[in-house]
Amino acid sequence: MTTILVTGGTGTLGRLVVERLRADGHEVRVLSRRATQYAVDLREGGPGLDAAVAGVDTIVHCASTPRGGDEEAAAHLLAAARRAGVGHLVYISIVGVDRVPLGYYASKLAVEKLIAESGLGWTVLRTTQFHDLLVTLLRSLAKPPVLLLPAGVRDQPIEAAEVADRLAELAVGAPAGRVPDMGGPQVRTFESLARAYLKATGRRRALLGVPLAGRAYRGLRDGGHLTPQLAVGKRTFEEYLAERFGNGRRG
Repeated sequence: MTTILVTGGTGTLGRLVVERLRADGHEVRVLSRRATQYAVDLREGGPGLDAAVAGVDTIVHCASTPRGGDEEAAAHLLAAARRAGVGHLVYISIVGVDRVPLGYYASKLAVEKLIAESGLGWTVLRTTQFHDLLVTLLRSLAKPPVLLLPAGVRDQPIEAAEVADRLAELAVGAPAGRVPDMGGPQVRTFESLARAYLKATGRRRALLGVPLAGRAYRGLRDGGHLTPQLAVGKRTFEEYLAERFGNGRRG
């Protein structure tokens, strides 16, 4: 039986990874600021982090935030992992972190580099955006009577549970470096995704595509965050919406 630490193990993806690994009989430790036993803020590190990684075979690093601090968190985690002799670290990243100049993407790419240069055995998986995240974005955009969308941008949402399955598989395997990306089953226009969300939640909104400026927008418009050649996901956005909003309740 393998002892595995999942950082961000109470989050959308992390809790699913924990469930998969425990179902397969592994001893799993959950680390997050809200965890019961290993309540640790990775940005601060400290003795609680050393206790969490002691005796661990593999770390699945899911903890991340666009609010900043990912690089500091990774540096603390990697240092603790080296002290504890951890053999394998699996990291979840995002398709396009090396092609789309967003601040959060730059941070994720920097963490990938820290991991690759850490001296630990490592595996990095990049995926496209989760269905959950897209719903969160569309819920916010749908608050005004006109839903404004970035003109010309597409997305390729993927089911978080499918990513969790892949991470669990990677966690019990040997370090593999950068593994093939995972993309959702369909590359869709933002307009079509927004219409699907509005229909599923019973909302009525006018849609308006708005051209934006800047290198990040150009990167998204050019599809730098997409991987159509690796559209390995199975569950479509409509299937996700049907389960989440099956009775037409507001999202």
